[in-house]
Amino acid sequence: MKLNVSTPVLLLGGKENALSITRHLGKLGVTMRVSGPANCWALYSRYCAEALPIPRNIRLQDYWRTLLLGNDGRLNGHIIWALSDDAIEFVNANREALKLRYTLDDSDAALQAAFLDKMQTLELAESLGIGAPRHWKIEGVDGLETLRGQISFPAMVKPIQSHKFTRVFGRKLFIIEDSFEELASSVRKVWDHGIGVFVVEMIPGPDSLLSSYYTYRTADGRRLFDFTKSIIRRWPVNRGNACYHKTGWLPETADAGRRFFEGVGLRGLGNIEFKRDLRDGMLKIIEVNARFTAAQELVRRAGYPIDLMIYCHLTRQPVPVAKPVKKELRFWYPVRDFFGFLDLWKRGELSFTAWIASIVTFRHVFPLASISDPWPMMGAGYALAQRLMH
Repeated sequence: MKLNVSTPVLLLGGKENALSITRHLGKLGVTMRVSGPANCWALYSRYCAEALPIPRNIRLQDYWRTLLLGNDGRLNGHIIWALSDDAIEFVNANREALKLRYTLDDSDAALQAAFLDKMQTLELAESLGIGAPRHWKIEGVDGLETLRGQISFPAMVKPIQSHKFTRVFGRKLFIIEDSFEELASSVRKVWDHGIGVFVVEMIPGPDSLLSSYYTYRTADGRRLFDFTKSIIRRWPVNRGNACYHKTGWLPETADAGRRFFEGVGLRGLGNIEFKRDLRDGMLKIIEVNARFTAAQELVRRAGYPIDLMIYCHLTRQPVPVAKPVKKELRFWYPVRDFFGFLDLWKRGELSFTAWIASIVTFRHVFPLASISDPWPMMGAGYALAQRLMH
């Protein structure tokens, strides 16, 4: 059956995920529009029919509110996908008004807000009997002091909402090795910026113990797909973003993910990440993202065109069936992975020979590079230059 591409798509925010979706659906003939800051790679893609960059002096939410809820109505009828936490917040805050003019996915705003709250996500998992790391809520300055002697180190000072923390500190969290004084100082530093945090134990072991599960549940509870992958390395080690992923079906990860999403009543897209705790063998929840992730291109190349599947579902067309690629694929950020190797080499955990062995003879998928669509690489360089100048 021929694909009906008459419904255009507008992507809000994102980076790797936005670029992958724009290239894929754009090649299929879907009109793709993208709005985001300068580091949104899809703005520069040849498959982006219209780029709507956000000026540096305007808040994302303010720009999107004017763009989408203003009076000209020229974007009416688009499917809107929120590809960043900021975009999810915007859509949730304006969902009823947006639904009158655009097509949104099946997501539940209250549940998405719960997933943005990293502490509430852990509490949801615990209520469902799903493994979670130990964590401690901080009830103000007095409450912070009461945690002395209760916390096991190393521990993480983790933001309630990570996107707000990352904007200020340029990282996802603080790792505290062994000092309550250092932990208290880090908490106060974050509080000075009006950002809420809590404390989480660090599950010991390498980043290769991380795995994740993806699905999309319709309003009537049907799953459009089930996909799993795992991490090989992150940079910075034990705290940064993944720089080397691999595909592969992981039944235990899928089972834990299904139990969580069915238990909370997920509607729409969901990705849940776990880490295996070698102390008890359990998978422990790390975080949940109710959106397309940075590894979207890997998911698609592995035989799961989930962007197209969701597009067809929202436009009431037959949903394509996933055709899993049997051979293992690896999603690779070469420069970042080299720095990840250096971190591990300094720790005595990875030799140069072993690192080389891990990257040869495998089929690699890259987040940015494309011979047929080179401009996003230029855009990434431009965005980096802007960041360095400010």
